[in-house]
Amino acid sequence: MRYQHFLDLKDIDPTALQRMVAVAANRKDARTGLPKGAADPDRPLDGHVLAMVFEKSSTRTRVSFDVAMRQLGGAAIVLDSSSTQLGRGESIADTARVLSRMADAIMIRTDDHAKLLELAHHATVPVINGLTDLSHPCQIMADLLTLHERGRSLAGLQVAWFGDCNNVLHSLIEAAGLFRFDLRIATPAGYLPNATTISAAQAAGANVTVTADPLTAAREADVLVTDTWVSMGQAHQEEKLAALAPFQVNDALFAVARRDAVFLHCLPAHVGEEVSVDVFESTRSLVFDEAENRIHAQKSVLLWCQGLLN
Repeated sequence: MRYQHFLDLKDIDPTALQRMVAVAANRKDARTGLPKGAADPDRPLDGHVLAMVFEKSSTRTRVSFDVAMRQLGGAAIVLDSSSTQLGRGESIADTARVLSRMADAIMIRTDDHAKLLELAHHATVPVINGLTDLSHPCQIMADLLTLHERGRSLAGLQVAWFGDCNNVLHSLIEAAGLFRFDLRIATPAGYLPNATTISAAQAAGANVTVTADPLTAAREADVLVTDTWVSMGQAHQEEKLAALAPFQVNDALFAVARRDAVFLHCLPAHVGEEVSVDVFESTRSLVFDEAENRIHAQKSVLLWCQGLLN
């Protein structure tokens, strides 16, 4: 089977995404009792190398992809712009062609989504979106796996997002269209999500709404989600923080959500800003399950990209 890029959720058949989640859960369960660095018994990516390109700093993406490759029997190489020719002006096109000769797949974490698309255009191996300023599909795959583990059926799920409208939300909106769950976005004027993305999700069958009232979004929600309000590389923005302060995920929002509602956050968190300490440290918080699940979700992504998902 020909290789496949993993760039944005909207470009992938929902049946394939569902299969990725199921395989991730099965592989995770099968590893019970194994050391984290031990390879899966079948070693499906034995001999494969993943080149990981970082133009933005990372903890979870870097470690999870590295561990994912080790567990699949392969290896990963880290490249950052400060210590490679990318930092000296080598073109994305040339980087893609060189890495395609030396690695079996490329993961990039960068600022400009156009760089991801250019890399994929010139590469002759799978390219994976580890994060761009536009989207973060790998994070949403981990979120879907986390909900799957809790026995949550995605179709018809009531999901509420609070605060800044960023790359994680963009991918969550796409997932709402693919998996047919309801998404309510609570954000102030001036921070609205991309209307085109919402329209596309609605056309796919998702019920996506935007409100300036966080209590309206939280009412009867199954899942409450947020992210840091000051993104990586941004200066601390007092005006932005003041506008978003009423959208903090706290006990007041959980009081109107469903009794078994859970909290998601991709991390790192600024506890006391976008989420209260009481929620973040509560049993409702699945944030560290999400972080761990980056490994297992990305194993499925890697296998799918190589045409080896079974």
